[in-house]
Amino acid sequence: MDSFTFTQPTTVDQAVQAAAKSATAQQGAQVRFVAGGTTLVDLMKLNVERPREIVDINILPLDRVEPSPNGGLIIGALVRNSDVAHHPTILRDYPVLSQALLSGASPQLRNMATTGGNLLQRTRCVYFRDTAHACNKREPGTGCSAIGGHNRMLAILGTSKDCIATNPSDQNVALTALEATIQIQSPKGKRSVPIHDFYLVPGSTPNRENVLEPGEIITSVTLPSPIAGANSTYLKLRDRAAYEFALASAAIVMQISGGKIRHIRVALGGVGTKPWRSFEAEKALEGHAPDRATFVRAAEAALKDAKPASENAFKVELSRRCIVRALTMSTKSA
Repeated sequence: MDSFTFTQPTTVDQAVQAAAKSATAQQGAQVRFVAGGTTLVDLMKLNVERPREIVDINILPLDRVEPSPNGGLIIGALVRNSDVAHHPTILRDYPVLSQALLSGASPQLRNMATTGGNLLQRTRCVYFRDTAHACNKREPGTGCSAIGGHNRMLAILGTSKDCIATNPSDQNVALTALEATIQIQSPKGKRSVPIHDFYLVPGSTPNRENVLEPGEIITSVTLPSPIAGANSTYLKLRDRAAYEFALASAAIVMQISGGKIRHIRVALGGVGTKPWRSFEAEKALEGHAPDRATFVRAAEAALKDAKPASENAFKVELSRRCIVRALTMSTKSA
């Protein structure tokens, strides 16, 4: 690990001023925020991240969960994952988020990991984390060792010829189904970004994973008011029951009225280069009866553009079954 300077600002303004000195907020940034450190410290030990300055944001006043003026919920960027998962309002109104968080990592990690840090969780692609191999996400222009390499865990949706790395987060899939909004502050002011627009597909610049610019800090996540009468489910399929990343997952928010699906949101994990919202599946479901035939059509629509690599073609059928099962679970809980 390289040497670095360490600062601990007491205000958000001080934090963004410190980070604004960096030329980028993406891979290779010279200034990094640290909160729980569950990803950043690992990557620094591996020399994947080599910042010259660490800005510890743990004492900033971003650790509250509180109602929003429009009937939703504001989750501060420094709220720990375990606190979000067990918060009474989350359990009552947004259970899909609690289910997703409790399906990820270990209790020890959830006690340290934060909402903002989880939004920025890096890929588990082995080539990204091993500097002996080429990786366009870590070093643009060097190539992608995962294409034709060990890619069983990697993405089948949103990939490019330069990158097939998967977004590993469970939280982010649930937040996508809930249509969360990311609140960001920078030296230029504040802005709000819908989570679907926050993440970027890799294209020819996989080193750029989101829309953050130098100096910008995530301050909170806003959830809209809950959909009346809606049920939600997070289903995660993986190689072992605990402390494992998803091979495929599905987050569902569904409202049924008059025997038809009136509101539906479908987001997928473990298969996309970003938390993957399936507009195709939602189109196949909305206005139709919640039966198995409809669910199968929706799952087929969701995977129609899948492009598996040499080792992960099984994810196509696994994801179809995951979607059908998650939709069925949501219906039975209605």
